[in-house]
Amino acid sequence: QRQLVESGGGLVQPGGSLRLSCTASGFTLDDYAIGWFRQAPGKEREGVSCISKTDGIQYYADSVKGRFTISRDNAKNTVYLQMNSLRPEDTAVYYCAAAVGGTIATMTDDYDSWGQGTQVTVSS
Repeated sequence: QRQLVESGGGLVQPGGSLRLSCTASGFTLDDYAIGWFRQAPGKEREGVSCISKTDGIQYYADSVKGRFTISRDNAKNTVYLQMNSLRPEDTAVYYCAAAVGGTIATMTDDYDSWGQGTQVTVSS
């Protein structure tokens, strides 16, 4: 059974850091482009970052550029999202997703498999 599991969320003060992990079971993540999305209460799900299948091309939303970094560890079948200089507006449920197309994808419809999400709360 194909499954994505996010972890690493939590409560952090403004300016702090968290590293989210997205681990796959039942399939190999390096066959897919992997995206991170987030959804705050009352808002639509938005794309945060994406890493392509083969050449490691990365995409970042303007709101996180320079603060977030996406990376892969194929040996661990895991993709990470390092989040630094966190702000209260980064508070949301964060989801990872896999896109069979393999290239950079920013729309939710581009993705085939989704995790259950992990809560990130930035507050003093």
